[in-house]
Amino acid sequence: VQLVESGGGLVQAGGSLRLSCEASGFIFEDYGIGWFRQAPGKEREGVSCISNSDGRTYYGDSVKGRFTITSDNAKKTVYLQMNNLKPEDTAKNFCVAVPKDIFTTAQDMANEPATWNDFGSWGQGAHVTVSS
Repeated sequence: VQLVESGGGLVQAGGSLRLSCEASGFIFEDYGIGWFRQAPGKEREGVSCISNSDGRTYYGDSVKGRFTITSDNAKKTVYLQMNNLKPEDTAKNFCVAVPKDIFTTAQDMANEPATWNDFGSWGQGAHVTVSS
């Protein structure tokens, strides 16, 4: 399993960025993909996730209404569109893949972060910096 994030960068508050997570080495439709982020000095936070088999999605409370997660099975890529970015969105963002039977539990990211740690395959991360 290999995941490669791209699309991070520096943006002003109120701006937008789109993160991409390109997957290889596994059957894409048999997995769910999640995005986590970690800011300096803070705990890692589950942002959003999507099932590549049926499209179920989850969003953390801090990003609901601003972020949208989508999956392109043909390109084996998951996207996280981030709009109306705020300085508190500054973090390193990681994409993670879990098998779909694990995703049934893991999709509740707020209460199941350990599931992603225990069963997930992680990318190297992409930095997002939002200036005020």
